Amino acid sequence: MSFVVDASIALAWCFEDEQTDAVLALLDRVTETGAVAPQLWPLEVLNGLLMAERRGRLTPALRERFAGLLRDLPVTIDDETASQAWDGAAPLADAEKLSLYDAAYLELSLRRRLPLATKDAGLAAAAERAGATLLRA
Repeated sequence: MSFVVDASIALAWCFEDEQTDAVLALLDRVTETGAVAPQLWPLEVLNGLLMAERRGRLTPALRERFAGLLRDLPVTIDDETASQAWDGAAPLADAEKLSLYDAAYLELSLRRRLPLATKDAGLAAAAERAGATLLRA
């Protein structure tokens, strides 16, 4: 695992208007060395794709295609996310004024000592304050 990937990065891989050189470099990196994500990641990225379809940004066929591409990436789902919620993510969410969902990504990054890749400005700022290494996209 080379980094923690959040849903904002994964969804950016699916939308041309959100792709930058940095975003695409992270996609290359995940295909080469893998990444890790909390247990909520599949739910969050699938929900993002579903909402994009409902807003007319994707067709059902394209949503399914992107879902398959994301599913097949070498992203390991952390099996300790739920057990770390009480004493790890919840205090981070409180201290950094994050949603518990965003705090789960930060907790994972800190616990595994891996850089965090996110496009979320609030999560990025919290990661910097908490001493996590940040991969900006």
